[in-house]
Amino acid sequence: MAGDLPTNRGAAAGTLLVATILLCGGVGLGIGALVGAPAPIGLAGVFVGFAAGIVLVIRRFRDL
Repeated sequence: MAGDLPTNRGAAAGTLLVATILLCGGVGLGIGALVGAPAPIGLAGVFVGFAAGIVLVIRRFRDL
């Protein structure tokens, strides 16, 4: 059937979520290293990354 969606969309959504969490956590860790508090700001980056990842997955894979 021509209108079927690929079967690996769930894996792509999970990868997007994990990549966003890691990216935001890394950015938070880098900013935290600059100001002298890498652990708390890195952890905050992970939480921001989780929220941003959920938003990205919902927007990109709305029909999943």
